[in-house]
Amino acid sequence: MEDCTHDCSSCSASCSSREPASLIEAPHVLTHVKKVIGVVSGKGGVGKSMITSLLAVLLRRRGYRTAILDADITGPSIPQAFGLHERASGSDQGIFPALSKTGVEVMSMNLLLEEETDPVVWRGPIIAGSVKQFWTDVLWGSVDVMFIDMPPGTGDVPLTVFQSIPVDGIIVVTSPQQLVGMIVEKAVRMAELMKIPVLALVQNMSYVKCPGCEEVIHPFGETNIGDLAKKYNIPATAELPIQKDLATACDAGLIELFEGDWLNGLADTLEELLKSEQK
Repeated sequence: MEDCTHDCSSCSASCSSREPASLIEAPHVLTHVKKVIGVVSGKGGVGKSMITSLLAVLLRRRGYRTAILDADITGPSIPQAFGLHERASGSDQGIFPALSKTGVEVMSMNLLLEEETDPVVWRGPIIAGSVKQFWTDVLWGSVDVMFIDMPPGTGDVPLTVFQSIPVDGIIVVTSPQQLVGMIVEKAVRMAELMKIPVLALVQNMSYVKCPGCEEVIHPFGETNIGDLAKKYNIPATAELPIQKDLATACDAGLIELFEGDWLNGLADTLEELLKSEQK
C-alpha cells in the first residue's frame, strides 16, 4: 500500500507487512524468570517428570533458583517426587508456589485439589487455561530457570505453553524402543513449527548395570541416541540407566537426595545458557 504508515495498530488492512500478533502472556508482576525450559515427550511413560525433577535439583545444587511448573494437569506427579502434600496457599495478589526441602519452587494441580487422588475430568480448553494461569497468577518471584513438565504428545497443553509462555528451549525425553525415532520427530517438528530450539535429547531406561560385575546391559537393544541427535541437529544428549534407587526415591518423595552424574553434561549446557544471558 502506497500510503502505509507501517503502524499496524491503527490499520485494519490485511497485507504482507503485517506482523502476526504475539500471544505471549506476561507473568505475574512479582515474577521474573530468566530462562524457561520445556520438558516434552512424544509418548507417556518415559520418565519425563523424573528428568524434570532431576534437572531442577541439579541446578539448585549449583546455586541457581529453580522452579517447576507442572503442566501435566490430569496426571501430575511432580509433588509426589518432592514429597509435597500440603495444599498451596495464596493471597489477594496471587497463588504461592510450594517450596521443596532444598528450595525448588513447585506449582501443580495436585497442590490445589481437596484430595491428591481426586481426578481432574476437564476438557482441553479448561486444562490449557489452567496451565496459562500457573504462569500468570502464581507469585514465582525471582527464578533463574523454570522447567515446564509437559503432558505427553503434541496436543492442547504443549501448544498453549509454546504460544503463551516465552519458552527458551525444550528437552525431549525418550526411551529405547523402535518407535522412538518417529516419536522424537513429532516433538522436534512441533518445536520447529513454534520456532523453539531443541536443546537436548535424553534417553531414559537406556541400560542397566549388573550389580555383581558392573557389566552394562542394554535390555532394549543398543542405543541409537547419538544417531537421532545428529539426524535432528540436537546439540546435547544424555542417557539414564534403569535404576531402582532412583525410582524408590521418587516414590518416597526424596528425589532431592539422588546420587548420579547422568545429567551433569546437560546441566552444564543449561548453565552455559544462563551465563550467556549475563554477558
